Amino acid sequence: MTVDDKLIEKLSKLSSLEIDEERKESLKTELADIINFVENLNEIDVSNIDATFNTVEGGTALREDISKQDLDMSKQILENAPKSENGYFVVPKIIE
Repeated sequence: MTVDDKLIEKLSKLSSLEIDEERKESLKTELADIINFVENLNEIDVSNIDATFNTVEGGTALREDISKQDLDMSKQILENAPKSENGYFVVPKIIE
């Protein structure tokens, strides 16, 4: 994967962050280093290694998943939202 200006612009738009022109070059280098590191990890053969961590065995006991509706709490949350309409959050569209 190559990190170019097009990718930086896409990441900037998706993250809603403004990236200065002078910062873009160093950001491209840093992202390329991260991607190379992850690609190196993909080359490691772990097929014969047993998992050393499991969240299911002896972990947190499961509880009944019971839904409840607290209208007062919902109203308080929506009052603090920058924009809401008909009981829902209104957010900017980010997917074209």
